[in-house]
Formats: sequence, structure tokens, C-alpha cells
Amino acid sequence: MRLGTVRIEGTTRAAVVGDEAIQLTDFDDVGSLLAHGPPEAVVSSDTKIALSGVEWAPPVLRPNKIVCVGLNYLDHIAEMGNTKPDAPTYFSKFSGALIGANDDIHLPDPAMSTHNDWEVELCAVIGKAARHVSEADAISYVAGYTILNDFSVRDYQRRSKQFLAGKTFEHATPVGPWIVTADELGDGGGLAVTTEVNGIVKQSSTTSELAFGVATLVSDLSQIITLLPGDLIATGTPGGVGAARIPPEWLKPGDELVTRIEGIGELRNRCVLPGASN
Repeated sequence: MRLGTVRIEGTTRAAVVGDEAIQLTDFDDVGSLLAHGPPEAVVSSDTKIALSGVEWAPPVLRPNKIVCVGLNYLDHIAEMGNTKPDAPTYFSKFSGALIGANDDIHLPDPAMSTHNDWEVELCAVIGKAARHVSEADAISYVAGYTILNDFSVRDYQRRSKQFLAGKTFEHATPVGPWIVTADELGDGGGLAVTTEVNGIVKQSSTTSELAFGVATLVSDLSQIITLLPGDLIATGTPGGVGAARIPPEWLKPGDELVTRIEGIGELRNRCVLPGASN
């Protein structure tokens, strides 16, 4: 099953996504749908809309938590000159950073920074409250998976030991286009992940390279805090980021960023300067 959130008539609605059409539900986003009950229990309305031309909002508009994992692909760990950590490295984003699958990425003012980087990530979406769960049971708490590009402003990321400042720039983190439920994608392993900038492949890997898989992350986080329906866990990015290239490569105004994950779909976003309209 695919579940997405669409913009329609000045509001948003969660929808069940078919091959050619979407069927609206009575919920304003997938997060509120998941809070109501399991995805397979959702009851759609009779309203159907052709899939072509749908405007996608982020699947979860106001997640209680957006947890990101740093240095979690073995190839990315190697390119950054690091060793595999003993435990996951967590940081967070705020919901104001999230944009839809085809929205424009708002770059920071060039006077602030031009060190704008891409990071394709498999994003797990929590389906029910999880506290002190085992790795063996962890996937049963995952509603499904979506795509997130962890847009990063590298000099802000590195100006202190905490990543947050460089990771949560407003209107700059695309996510979507929808959630594919876990009954189709299992533990999220073995999926091809790619990033293209202006049609040139920059990242190409698989989720088999994850140092800490989804089950490990969900279990570990649930020991720290209760995970809630609609919470997002961005699982890290593979090698090929702009910061690791020689010389470094940065996103600039007018660039088109395409982020794909096998079995889910793609994000397609244009980079614009502040004040540009979507």
C-alpha cells in the first residue's frame, strides 16, 4: 500500500495511492491517519483523483520527531575518513525544514553560505507507539518507508560539534512522495538509492551498506524515548556527497536534484534563492 498527503483546494488530505489515481481519506495527513490506527484499516472516501498532476505535500506534516542518523553507510564512513561508530549518531530536524516531493529547495542566502549538499536517505515512518521494543519486534512498529534528502549546509553543520544548525534550514528537506508500507518493503534492506544533480549521478548505493539497520535504530531509539505514529527516522546517506569530492561540489541556484529509492519512487526538486516562488 502507498499512502501520501496531497494539497487540494487550499488544504491537505491523506490519500491511498494507486497506479493511476489516488483515493482521498478523511485525514489531513498520513501522520494523523497513522495515529488513528494501522494503515491497512484505513477507510477511503469515494473521491478519486487522477495521479497525474497531483501536488504532494510531505507525507507527515507535523511529525512529533524527525530523527536523523549520521555516518550510517559503510561507504560514506570510508569516504569521510572515519571508522564505524560503536553506536548510532543521532541528530534532529524541525518540521519547518520539510517540503514536498516536487517543491523548490530554498537555498540559504549566498552571503550566509554556498556549501549546500545532497544526501539521499531511506526514511522509516513509525506506525504505532514504540517503547522498549526488541530488534526482533522493531519492524512491526514501522508503518512504512519514504524518501528524504537530508539537505545539509556544511559550514553551518561543522561550525560546532552539534550538527543541527546545518541540517534544519527552513524549506530545504524534501520528503515523499508517499509512504510504501512495510508489508511490501520488509526491513528496508537491499534497496538501490541514488542522487542525481542536473542528470549526473552523484550517489549510487544500496541500503545493504547501512551500518545500523532500521530494526536496530527503532529498537535503540525506543529505549531512549517513546516513538509515536508519524515519527520520521532518516537512516543516513551513502558515499558520494558533495563535501567529500575533490574539489567539493555544492548545489547552486537552478540545479535540479533528483533523489530515488528502489520500490518507493523519486523526489525531484529545483534549488532556488530566498524569495523565489515555488
